[in-house]
Amino acid sequence: MTEPLPVLIENSLQIAWDFLDRSGGIADPQQAAEILLQSIETQILKGKSRTLMLSNRAIAAFEQHQKAA
Repeated sequence: MTEPLPVLIENSLQIAWDFLDRSGGIADPQQAAEILLQSIETQILKGKSRTLMLSNRAIAAFEQHQKAA
């Protein structure tokens, strides 16, 4: 059984946030939250629904954004 959508988003976001927080990668919490959430939402709209995959791809999107800045 799949998780309800709000739970899927919350869990994916929390995993990504915890990883980045532990690694010291979050300088601007608001910006980090927006990037992670946008990535997760975009993936869900494309039909992705695995929590860890959503989290890992959100982390990668955040890191890519940080490198581009």
